[in-house]
Amino acid sequence: MMNNVKQKPAIGAVIKSEGIVTSIPTTRIEPSKGWVSLRLDKLWAYRELLYFFVWRDIKVRYKQTVMGASWAIIQPLFTMVIFSLFFGRLAKVPSDGLPYPIFSYAALVPWTFFANALNQASNSLVQNANMLKKVSFPRMTMPIATVFAGIVDFVLAFSVLLGMMFFYGLVPTINALWLPLFLLLALATSLGVSLWLSAMNVQFRDVRYITPFLVQAWLFATPIAYPSSLLSKPWRTLYGINPMVGVVEGFRWALLGTDTAPGPILIVSTLVALGLLVSGAFYFRRMEKTFADVV
Repeated sequence: MMNNVKQKPAIGAVIKSEGIVTSIPTTRIEPSKGWVSLRLDKLWAYRELLYFFVWRDIKVRYKQTVMGASWAIIQPLFTMVIFSLFFGRLAKVPSDGLPYPIFSYAALVPWTFFANALNQASNSLVQNANMLKKVSFPRMTMPIATVFAGIVDFVLAFSVLLGMMFFYGLVPTINALWLPLFLLLALATSLGVSLWLSAMNVQFRDVRYITPFLVQAWLFATPIAYPSSLLSKPWRTLYGINPMVGVVEGFRWALLGTDTAPGPILIVSTLVALGLLVSGAFYFRRMEKTFADVV
């Protein structure tokens, strides 16, 4: 005689086989309401997918290009040449006692990483519209992966910076130990702004046209072609509201030994960068429920 097993019905499909009742749990995906948590645990659970997206972006970025990854070096190098000609030689802009080419290039290395992150991550969701409509995964992995993929370009451009330092006879000081902190600050700023722009670009397609103008204006609002020492101390600290100021001045101070130590500037820039990152993450999660319908 066969015994019937009685179980409390669970949400999901019910299967009856040989008198045994079992249930298969299912997951119901519903849009969130109001402000939601960041769900960083879910993002961590999909870390392999994040790695796949990063690797995909690295391979696709320079696919079918003649110069390949050399563009990561050519872009800041040619910008440095233009700045050196017009700002260094013609306008005689001061460079904190350093040769102007390396003065500007040391700032262009982190800036190029930031600018490329904004231009590419802002379109990451729109470019993957089909995937957003068909597959369930943390949407935040897409802009994050695009930003992280730019680290490869940063490393290539940074190697040229080390070669230029050797050419000019400059040796990094003990301050170079702070470089990971400044790179982390650039990464946090890039992620924060990219999360804002990528989420806004889904609903307002004007963002992809505004982003290049934003990057261009931000370039001249950052002490790349000129030193922040042109400003007096109270204004110089307020200048740190632009988080890339702390990054750029930090790179010069750590590698080239400039006298403009980014003390108060670094504090202000770090607070602003963290604010951009946290607010951008919450805004992204807030708008995430509408992506599949709007994109």
